[in-house]
Amino acid sequence: MRAFMGQMVAKHRSGAQGKSHRGRTGKTAKVWFPSAQSPYTAPMRPQILFALFAPARSLPGVGPRVEENLQKLGARRVFDLLAMMPVSLVDRRSRPGAAHALDGQIASFEVEVEAHVPPERRGRPYKVRTFDDTGYLTLAWFHGRPDYLKQQLPVGARRVVSGRVERFGGEIQMLHPDYIVPPEHAETIPAIEPVYPMTQGLAAKTLRKAIAGALERAPDLEEWIDAALLARNNWPGWRAALFALHQPQDLHVLDDDSAARRRLAYDELLSRQLALALVRAHRRAQGGLAMTGDGTKVQAVIAAAPFTPTGAQTRVFAEIEADMAAPQRMTRLLQGDVGAGKTFVAALAAARAAEAGRQCALMAPTEILARQHAEALKPLLEAAGIRLDILTGRDKGRSREAILARLASGETGVICGTHALFQEGVDFAALGLVIIDEQHRFGVSDRLKLTAKGARPDLLVMTATPIPRSLALAVYGDMDLSRLDEKPPGRQRVDTRVIPLARLNEVEEALGRLLAAGGRGYWVCPLVEESDKIDLAAAEARHESLKARFGDRVGLVHGRMAAREKERIARAFKAGEITLLVATTVVEVGMDVPQANVMVVEQAERFGLAQLHQLRGRVGRSDKASSCLLLYQAPLGEMARKRLQILRETDDGFLIAETDWKLRGSGDVLGVRQSGMPRNRFARLERDGDLLEMANAQARLIAQNDPDLVGKTGPALRQLLYLFEQDQAMRLLSSG
Repeated sequence: MRAFMGQMVAKHRSGAQGKSHRGRTGKTAKVWFPSAQSPYTAPMRPQILFALFAPARSLPGVGPRVEENLQKLGARRVFDLLAMMPVSLVDRRSRPGAAHALDGQIASFEVEVEAHVPPERRGRPYKVRTFDDTGYLTLAWFHGRPDYLKQQLPVGARRVVSGRVERFGGEIQMLHPDYIVPPEHAETIPAIEPVYPMTQGLAAKTLRKAIAGALERAPDLEEWIDAALLARNNWPGWRAALFALHQPQDLHVLDDDSAARRRLAYDELLSRQLALALVRAHRRAQGGLAMTGDGTKVQAVIAAAPFTPTGAQTRVFAEIEADMAAPQRMTRLLQGDVGAGKTFVAALAAARAAEAGRQCALMAPTEILARQHAEALKPLLEAAGIRLDILTGRDKGRSREAILARLASGETGVICGTHALFQEGVDFAALGLVIIDEQHRFGVSDRLKLTAKGARPDLLVMTATPIPRSLALAVYGDMDLSRLDEKPPGRQRVDTRVIPLARLNEVEEALGRLLAAGGRGYWVCPLVEESDKIDLAAAEARHESLKARFGDRVGLVHGRMAAREKERIARAFKAGEITLLVATTVVEVGMDVPQANVMVVEQAERFGLAQLHQLRGRVGRSDKASSCLLLYQAPLGEMARKRLQILRETDDGFLIAETDWKLRGSGDVLGVRQSGMPRNRFARLERDGDLLEMANAQARLIAQNDPDLVGKTGPALRQLLYLFEQDQAMRLLSSG
């Protein structure tokens, strides 16, 4: 594996910023080399791929202005054009004859030009009257240039025209024909024409010409897919699939089950899964800490818990325990549905690390969440004789120095914190386990900085957001997956109701009765748009109106507050000094107040399913009956209605996540932009789950049997990785 990683990363340290290489076409392609100060070295692409990574401006007909417009579409290089999926197809094969054309039909005709008819007055179209054996067809242009049109369509000449036909005022006409060519050039009109995403200033014809030029540069690459798999799926070769996509011969090439599309989607998915599998194999080959113990501290944590562990918690800890005992590094993702008890599993893992004489660091994305983890863990760990400290940005002076000293000496067994944990000056005596909560709120580099504090520590990533399996494989394919799919006994299902905003006064009256009876609740304000200021204004306005009705026991919390102020309000809410907390989505994760038993979400139709499920999870955290009121602004769209309906029907976070995935597609399904979320060009994870499973299985087999990619298909697989630029992902991920 090391041999392969060495080949994937160039050893150039000359400091030169660019170097030219001559590819098959004889043209030069610039390959970037880093300076000596660069943190990473640049990958060396195989020469056969140079032409694909040349800038788009190297193609015929692509000048500076066209290049600028192509960049708006994300097409900076030749390969970007090849990877641009058509959005639809135009069928120009119909030749009905002028008299038989249907209104709105796209068709082609061979006609003779009879006369030019200039507009009678300004604002009217310029017309050219033509005919064929069946009748007349009028071609029309607004703002047409007479000299150009007379040159293109001289009276008496025969022409093949293609475009959309309309019946207007008893006349059959074609407004602004798409094609006008002499009959001997009729074959230049595509029978089936792909339609691409467009941007202002870029002509469709110009884009198609650029893509045609890119196709000419597509090389014949060695096949990286097993011959049996190709035959079983009837897939074409890579280059043939590209031609089928961009020069289609049938109307089904864009269908979900199209052989060409699925072949290209599989290539894309295989490249990422292979990169992740090789990183995983490389990481395991490096070795790690084998952490075992006598079980006394683990049993002490279990005995201190005020509940009996669920079957899911016992099963997941057994998986983690086996990983920690192995001589390879653990890299495991723990998915826990809302209220499933991830923190307790984290306590068991930390206790096992302590039994092995190792420390544990738990990093959370916010100070509130870090402190709540600490509060939940402290009594469990203290019962096992493990000291817990917390370190955040607010810790200064002597207090901070004391925490750092205990950590460096090994007195502190577990430390909870935020980004402060991986800052310079934070040293561990023997870091053995790193736990990261809500990883999608951190960057990859954050994880690397923290794990670098120890000697290849085990890594446990936790998330309260149920993730569809397809997304988990795509983003976390280098990790083992565990699921907590069982809630602690005694928890009641939250009564979820969908109510129009027109009944706001009734909702407030019911809320008043609940507060008077000693209840506590959240009121989450609508996500107005992607603007903290505007969302905050909505929250402040609702806070004022509710405060006027219910008095000073109504609080407000939002993301723009200082961490200390947010924590003060959270503590006041937990203590009952505040009984109604108005908030933005800052309460989506981390607020753990078992006494809260009502959640009101205003304009719930603006939120994603996964996010609404997270918000609902802030209540129902005790044996008290709880309610979630989803207020919507009428009229409710069909998609929003389906989302709210599924929330009424189930509280299974994994089922909700899968439904959200299918309804919304490969968008921001986690409610926040997923760090490392792949940008797919050919594949759509929500429809190509079977391809992803196949790619994952093949990738793991390759990584197991040929981790250095030196076997028969090794060179072809390397080309695949470079083609989809997974060499960059490998370079980053292999560091952690």
